[in-house]
Amino acid sequence: MDVFQKAFELLSKYPLCDHCLGRQFAALGYSMENNLRGHSLKVVLTMQANHDLLNEQYTEGLSKLEVLSVNGFSRTAKETLKHLKHEPGVSPEKCFLCDGVFGKVEELTKKALSVLDGYEFSTYLVGVELPVFVEEREDEFKAVFGISTAESMRHEFGRLFGKALGVCTGKDVEYLTPDIVVMFNPFLDKIKLQVNPLFVGGRYRKLVRTVSQSKWFCSSCRGRGCERCGGSGKLYPESVEEFSSVPVLEACEGVDSFFHASGREDIDARMLGSGRPFIVEVSKPKKRFLDLRVIESAINSGAVGKVEVSGLYFATKDGVRRLKRGEGAVKEYRLLAEFECDLSDVALRLIEETLVGIIVKQRTPLRVLHRRADLVRERYIYKVTAKMVSLRMALIEIRCQGGLYVKELVSGDEGRTVPSVSGLLGNRAKTLKLDVLNVILDNDNNNNSES
Repeated sequence: MDVFQKAFELLSKYPLCDHCLGRQFAALGYSMENNLRGHSLKVVLTMQANHDLLNEQYTEGLSKLEVLSVNGFSRTAKETLKHLKHEPGVSPEKCFLCDGVFGKVEELTKKALSVLDGYEFSTYLVGVELPVFVEEREDEFKAVFGISTAESMRHEFGRLFGKALGVCTGKDVEYLTPDIVVMFNPFLDKIKLQVNPLFVGGRYRKLVRTVSQSKWFCSSCRGRGCERCGGSGKLYPESVEEFSSVPVLEACEGVDSFFHASGREDIDARMLGSGRPFIVEVSKPKKRFLDLRVIESAINSGAVGKVEVSGLYFATKDGVRRLKRGEGAVKEYRLLAEFECDLSDVALRLIEETLVGIIVKQRTPLRVLHRRADLVRERYIYKVTAKMVSLRMALIEIRCQGGLYVKELVSGDEGRTVPSVSGLLGNRAKTLKLDVLNVILDNDNNNNSES
């Protein structure tokens, strides 16, 4: 392919700006923007036209200059024609392919900076939206002329806007997990922001038996407020989610927050030890450069004696996925069980010896059947210790695979959990108090395979 011949062929048929002409040959040469490539082609074509004039190919030379002047928007060609006392024709108002929109790059960049004002971010990515007819027109153009060296208009716009924003903000481009995505629609003069979430993780301890893990809306009014919930719209007045999420949300100036945790405990169970891993996800945050020590202090000050958080850190979406896979974690529990009949040392030894190193089969407990699928789950028990507190009460500590319903391990749940403490002893039992002592994730330093 003769590049100059092909370039002139394109200009002979359609008006093309420097960007759109140069883009058709983007694969030829490196470290050069398309507008420079297009301008250079037009300059060389103008020189060739002048060469034709000097070699007495007057008509051909004038014809080439006219094409470059009109469809090429070439000032050099226009001035050459004027020098030859030949009045150049009138150029179309817009480029055939881009409608002159490449001239708006600087203007749209300034608009984007205005839209970004007030948002903190370290990384960004640029997206480009183009009308379907524009992309179809360009595809048809390349097909008609047999062009195989072109770059797409979308890609060129993205590169130009990306470079311009980088120069103006000093921020880094991130393709996988940017803090913010700036969407340009150059044909509609519109800028949209996709502000990606901020994740703050840590561990929480729940010190009382009256605070739920999550915020529960009242089932009667679904959050609107009614007589049953005292107008609060909530089933329980306080939750770990609210204690921990609200200060993070306020610091981020975000729109909403979502609470993720590695498993959950019942409202009447405490979460002790080093705490349960959690992550607060904040949507559309304006602030990202946070002092987590200040936030941690604010959470703990607002939940004194009820909830404590520690070790706050900036998490990721992958971290949330790992939390959701926390069913594979190792968990340690301590519970106070009450029995219908008197206990004996033999019975306690039977619990310790029989329940260790076994797989428990649990059908979804009756108490949560309304919100969980009716399935049979298998969970492994690593260790059990039992200590008599009174003739009909025992303190039992259990180390097991995450996802085991410990209360049902004690009661048997009408035969839905096998084996169970009640079934093993032939002595019906129920859990009076339950504490979660430890949650050990696969990536915890203190995790081990003790069985």
